[in-house]
Amino acid sequence: MATDYYALLGVSRDASPEDIKKAYRRLARELHPDVNPDPEHQERFKQVTAAYEVLSDPDKRQMYDMGGDPLSQSGGFGGFGTTGFDFGDIMDAFFGGGGQGRQRGPRTRARRGQDALVRIQIDLATAVFGGERDITVDTATVCTTCTGSGMAEGSEPETCVMCKGVGEIQSVQRSFLGQVMTSRPCPQCQGFGTTIPHPCPECSGEGRVRSRRTLTIKVPPGVDTGTRIQLQGEGEVGPNGGAVGDLFVEIVVAPDPVFERHGDELHCVVKIPMASAALGTTVKLDTLDGPEEIAVSPGTQAGATLTLKGKGAARLRGGSRGDLFVHVDVQVPEKLDARQQELLREFAELRGESATHTVTAQDNAEGGGLFGRLKDAFSSR
Repeated sequence: MATDYYALLGVSRDASPEDIKKAYRRLARELHPDVNPDPEHQERFKQVTAAYEVLSDPDKRQMYDMGGDPLSQSGGFGGFGTTGFDFGDIMDAFFGGGGQGRQRGPRTRARRGQDALVRIQIDLATAVFGGERDITVDTATVCTTCTGSGMAEGSEPETCVMCKGVGEIQSVQRSFLGQVMTSRPCPQCQGFGTTIPHPCPECSGEGRVRSRRTLTIKVPPGVDTGTRIQLQGEGEVGPNGGAVGDLFVEIVVAPDPVFERHGDELHCVVKIPMASAALGTTVKLDTLDGPEEIAVSPGTQAGATLTLKGKGAARLRGGSRGDLFVHVDVQVPEKLDARQQELLREFAELRGESATHTVTAQDNAEGGGLFGRLKDAFSSR
């Protein structure tokens, strides 16, 4: 036996196919002419490539182990057999592909359809309580004329005359490695192995058409702007009967004129007259749950916060609801007639208040004034 292929790859005679492949890939990276262009390394690269051709093929390896040399008929290392050498093994060595993972043969025409995305706007009440919405989507659906086959009625696919149904075209080229075989998808059938001589006139052979349809979707309680609802199997139909993609519905919550949302909390502002704040009153508020009467205690200050438990927004996955915070804005009259001014002066005298009393920023800070209370209310959230 003139050449020891096992020694060339640095493996034992009982090495597994995986060990042989790993050894070749390691040497190919080291000896490839792009890495080491000198003639000595080129010659050794051809030798280890020839060794891998023999030892990676079970039949050739068996012949070699029995004392023969499968490459001797084609001139030793100068060529790699009359059938050529699969260049894919060399590409696998450099790009990490495992030769077993490369797809051979014709590929199917059916492919999964793409996912689709639509955006809908809902009001705050729907976001809090959930509900149903009808949406219109424009997607690819199965062609009813050919039921997804892409062929005209009564016709059948024909085997590609160029690749004989294999889906690939192989060619052998001479290089410094000898004869190198490469494979590429058949240009006649695009790798499908068959052609459709009579495509469906409705879908032009795609097996699908554009269609507008209406869907009723359920909006779960607690959604917010940016929430996406996934509807499996409601997206684009794949070509030639391929699987259907999914439809994603993205929620946009429209601004509400009364309530402002912060997570599962709702906030609003109610305005009450100065006298009502001093004497106490009842405020009627139309919440999302319906009318509510809120008791305002005597002496309520501007910026005070009243809490309605469980009247806020729902938690998307928790089921419970947050709270509604009502912020009080005490309205001071801008214009007073003579009688009103007289009464207020009498009130000030009874309170021992001077009309020229000066209020400093320090007074508000120490007393927890309006800005302090508002800051505390939001910082505690």
